[in-house]
Amino acid sequence: MSEHRRKPPQPEGGGRAAARRAAQQRPGRGAGPARSVPTASHSGPYADPRGEHGSRGARRAPQGPAGRGRGAGRPDRRLINYPRSDRNGWQRFVPSWKLVGGTALGFFAIVFAGAGIGIAAVDTPNPNLAAQAQNNVFYWADDTQMVATGGSMNRQIVPIDKIPKSMRNAVIAAENESFETDKGVDPMGIMRAVWNMAKGGSTQGGSTITQQYVKNTYLDSDQTLKRKVTELFISIRLGVSEEKNTILAGYLNTAYYGRDAYGIQAAARAYFGKDCWDLDPSESAFLAAVLKGPNLYNPDGGIGDNATPEENTKRAHARWAWVLDREVAVGRMDKAEREKYREFPKLVDSEQARSLSGQTGYLVETAKQYVMKVAKLTPEQMARGGYQIKTTFQKPKVDALAKAVEDTRNDFLDEKARPEHDTFVQFGAASVDVKTGAIVALYGGPGMDKKYFSNNANTIGVPVGSTWKPYVLAAAMEYGTQNSNGRGISPQSKYQANDLTVINNRDGKPLRDASGKPFRQKNESAYPYGYVTLHEAMEKSINVPFAQLVFDVGHGKVRDVARATGILDSSMDPGNNASFALGTSTPSAIRMADSYATFASSGIHREPYSVRGVQKDGRDLPGFEPPKEERAMDDSIADNITKVLQNVVENGTGTKARKLGRPAAGKTGTTDENKSAWFVGYTPELSTSVALFRTDPNSKEKELMSMKGVGGTDSIHGGDIPAVIWTAYMKEALKGTPVKQFPEPEDIGVIADGAGAPSPSPSAVPSPSASASPSPSASPSPSPSRSRGGTGRPCKPWELYCIPDDSGGADGGSDGSSGSPSPSPSVRPGRPGAVTSWGGSTGFTG
Repeated sequence: MSEHRRKPPQPEGGGRAAARRAAQQRPGRGAGPARSVPTASHSGPYADPRGEHGSRGARRAPQGPAGRGRGAGRPDRRLINYPRSDRNGWQRFVPSWKLVGGTALGFFAIVFAGAGIGIAAVDTPNPNLAAQAQNNVFYWADDTQMVATGGSMNRQIVPIDKIPKSMRNAVIAAENESFETDKGVDPMGIMRAVWNMAKGGSTQGGSTITQQYVKNTYLDSDQTLKRKVTELFISIRLGVSEEKNTILAGYLNTAYYGRDAYGIQAAARAYFGKDCWDLDPSESAFLAAVLKGPNLYNPDGGIGDNATPEENTKRAHARWAWVLDREVAVGRMDKAEREKYREFPKLVDSEQARSLSGQTGYLVETAKQYVMKVAKLTPEQMARGGYQIKTTFQKPKVDALAKAVEDTRNDFLDEKARPEHDTFVQFGAASVDVKTGAIVALYGGPGMDKKYFSNNANTIGVPVGSTWKPYVLAAAMEYGTQNSNGRGISPQSKYQANDLTVINNRDGKPLRDASGKPFRQKNESAYPYGYVTLHEAMEKSINVPFAQLVFDVGHGKVRDVARATGILDSSMDPGNNASFALGTSTPSAIRMADSYATFASSGIHREPYSVRGVQKDGRDLPGFEPPKEERAMDDSIADNITKVLQNVVENGTGTKARKLGRPAAGKTGTTDENKSAWFVGYTPELSTSVALFRTDPNSKEKELMSMKGVGGTDSIHGGDIPAVIWTAYMKEALKGTPVKQFPEPEDIGVIADGAGAPSPSPSAVPSPSASASPSPSASPSPSPSRSRGGTGRPCKPWELYCIPDDSGGADGGSDGSSGSPSPSPSVRPGRPGAVTSWGGSTGFTG
């Protein structure tokens, strides 16, 4: 063998085995020169690092630094090895797969065990017990019963074979496509509903029909976790134990369809006047559409600003068509059959409306809305009944208001003789207790039993016109103008009042009209008033001064004042234009009466309320205490507004209200083209608003129509019919009540005239200006007026230019008389600007 192939001799104890043993040694932590570590050596045998104790000593030796507790490799006698004893550092807190797996298995075992126990413990729904709906009982302010509603449409249980196939198909297609195959709950359906809602499209409900059926059987419908879990358990149990037809029949027999109808049979009678087994596919699709939410899909309308009859009708039409199309899409209707149903089904009149005649329907609807708002009830919960509702409505006052309206209507309108003018004339009114905010009376219309479902006392959408001007003046008194250096101004401040005056913006530059020319504000009269005080401008309801004043004060400040008195933001015109000062906002009659009550109570505002207490199952529901009072403005401002508005009644556009025979303040209003007229006035006890307008209640858009020619007159103004109704009602409502005076206001503000006024601006506080006396003048001088022919006959209440036989019957002016009046002084001297009433008002409250 050659030299280079021979293996060199290996030292004793060395070689590969020795190297291997050396490599297997684990040096201690922190080994250094001062520490002896055995190593492989060519000069001697490999030393055993375990020393004299051998392998057992090594096992007993602690691992790692002293004080760490359990060392890696040390036996662990705990039930759960966590933190782990066989790891060091952060690895001790990383759970093993055995721990993770065991925990997961234990968790699911507990969940399934709990679900099993829960499913076994719950009872299945009983549609017969759920059918026991109750009446809601409403009481007058004196605790006598007004009416009991609901209950007449209680559920009537019908078997599945009495429910037409078209109804079953429509509901399954619209609500739960997988109903026949799911197990009571449908996770994919929930995800699909969320996705469709995210895309903004129409959607099936996230809950299955089974879940909705279970929910319908809970009369309280509390949105609690316990109820939700119970509902889920019952749904699962039903899904695996009950026939699908049983569940579907239970759902259709317990669902709420609106019109106080629970169950398919009651719904068929309520909407179509027929039994459910006679429904056709189009009618079935409508009822399936209503199930999405009767408050928003019942064409009669519902609760809330977005639930008007018009909006609900639009939604119902769209949903009805979608349900039919959906049936085709899921294979439950042929396209050829779908084509047969292109016309929306005809509905019968609501039985509930027929049973609530006169003003009762409007009173009940107003109280129901208040109860649902305060108690946070859904319309479905309210319809289930069982509530005893104590209202604030006083029957004598409600009857007095209805009589005042109906008497005037019968004397004023003749629909047979003047159908082109006297049809569709509507009245609305509300009366509020000044000291509490309680709504004591309202007039909503001719009656729901006469197919008029809109409550005119609570209708928004009709501009208030010149009845808005007091808010502009109050804002000027509180915040001042650009001409007053931030100080509140006096109503004796003068402003230009001539017709077609150019209005300047806050920068002092002319506003521009649509053609780019300077905007000129029009008055009702072309009379050249020149510069007049704001006191006189309110008396005659002249537009130009207030159109300029709103820019001098700032639109936002006027909104602040109106809001403080109870006017809702949603009803305020958002525009910052001149017409904002003249009443383009649209509060309801209730809100206007309540807002003016703030002036009557020297600046204290109370929210209007119609319910003073509610009981359910023998216990009082919380939250129905009278609303707390809040100071809306300084008493000096409110009392000065009252002083100005007293002058409107005594000498201005509201002189017909002088016949009340006690201190009163108020404001008239008439809108452009004579589409509406208002009178809002108050005494120290009551604040009442009366509205007159014209619209077809059955029209699609319900647009306002002109009242020119109504009642055989050229035009209707706030100082005419509305003031006559107001006076007749207030006389009866306050009969036997002691006469009370308004507070005497203190002089406030500085005189800060508008631009171009001849007097210096600003000046010191003016000397006390004369005002209307607290009590009516015994013999007020007649205002200049024009006779209609000079026959000497007695004047009708609404005739503006008729000279009456009695000294107190003259109107003295109107909100928009034609011609050029000649101002004459008042009988009481020393009252600057207190001349007879003329000029223009644009007002109506909605």
